[in-house]
Order: sequence, then C-alpha cells, then structure tokens
Amino acid sequence: MNASPEHQRILLDIADLDRRIAQAERARTKPTQASRISELVAIRQEQLRELTALTGTRDDVRTELTRIESDVALVEQRRARDAQRLAAAVNPKEAQALEHEIASLARRQSDLEDAQLDVMGRVEDADAAVAAQQALLDTTTAEGTALTAQAKADVAAATDLGAQLARDREAVAATVPEPLLAEYTRRASNSAGAALLTRGTCEGCRIVLPGTDLNEIRRAAEDAVVSCPECGCILVRTEESGL
Repeated sequence: MNASPEHQRILLDIADLDRRIAQAERARTKPTQASRISELVAIRQEQLRELTALTGTRDDVRTELTRIESDVALVEQRRARDAQRLAAAVNPKEAQALEHEIASLARRQSDLEDAQLDVMGRVEDADAAVAAQQALLDTTTAEGTALTAQAKADVAAATDLGAQLARDREAVAATVPEPLLAEYTRRASNSAGAALLTRGTCEGCRIVLPGTDLNEIRRAAEDAVVSCPECGCILVRTEESGL
C-alpha cells in the first residue's frame, strides 16, 4: 500500500488520540478508587456485624441491670412494709419474725446492690465498646462516601473527555484516505496501529530493528507504507528515523 508521507504522519495523531481514548475509557469504567471502595465495603460489612454483636451484648446487660434494679426496688418496698408492721406489732413472736425477715431482706438487698454495681460497670464497658465500634464504622463510611463521590466525579470527567477525544478523532480521521485508515484500524487491533521509527527503534514496541530490516525499509519508496517486523504497526518515517 502507498500513501503520502503527510497522511502517514496523521496516523500518529490518530494513534495518540486512540491511546488517550483508551485511557479515558479505562478511567470511566475502572476508576482508581474502585479497589479501595470494594475493600471498604467488605470492611464496613465486618464492622457492622461486630457492631450488631456488641449492641446485642450491651442490650442484654442493660436488660439484666433493669431486672436487678426492679428486684432492689421490690426488696426496699418489702423492708419498708415490714418496718411499718414491726413498729405496730404487739405480739413478740410476730415482731421476732419480722425482725428476722427484715435482716434477711437487708442481706438480699446488699447482694443485689453489689450485683447492680457489677452490672453497671459491665454496661459502661459495653457502651464504650459500642461507641468505639460505631466510631470505626463512621470513619469507614466517611472514607467510602468521599471516595465514591470522587469516583463519580472522575467517571463524569473521563466520560466527557472520551466524548471530546472521539470527536477530535473523527475530525482528524476524516483527513486520511479511507484505505489507509482501514489499514491502520486493522493493525491497531493487535498493535499501536502506527508509530514513529526513531533512530532505528519502533516506538510502538520499543524494539531496535535489525540492520537487514532497516535496509529494506531504507530502500522502500517514500510513499510506501512500511511495517514493523516485530509488532506489525505502520512505521512512520521522519528525518529522525536513522535511515
């Protein structure tokens, strides 16, 4: 195939646009934040499970405290009632029985109050554990929210950039003969499509061509479309090609 050197050089602009379009598409479909966001989703799920477990434990301890507080209140009521009955008692045996019951209730109240203090300490510890876990969850959520917002902004920017680059490519491609553009498109599916030959090196695959290949390229007509023997892209020759 033959094409003017000017048209061949335009292929470099198209190749550059294609490269940038591909970059924009990767940025649109795979934002840099995606990996961390996925990690945070898994971390948040685990933290939420832990928070649920800690909250359940705290609620159980609070329920236990409520029960003990109720028992303490009942004992206090019975002691007050028995004290009133003792004050009004005239029968020695009845008074003795009331005194015994009041003493028993006092010991029961003391035991309950000791248990109440212990459970109150457990409630305090459980509240602290829930608060600490909630703080971790809030931190993870905040980071995820910020990254998601940034990812959405980056995707929107990449989408706009990709659309602009596609319009630019369409305009540039319109200046290239259809056969040459078709040949470039065919090769671009497996290589850079088109690349400079710089000092004997293909800029598409970064391989230095052997002397025999360079001699063959050197003998080719100026408007001949030559290929890199390694990657197959169209080699665009300039005064820097080293021929």
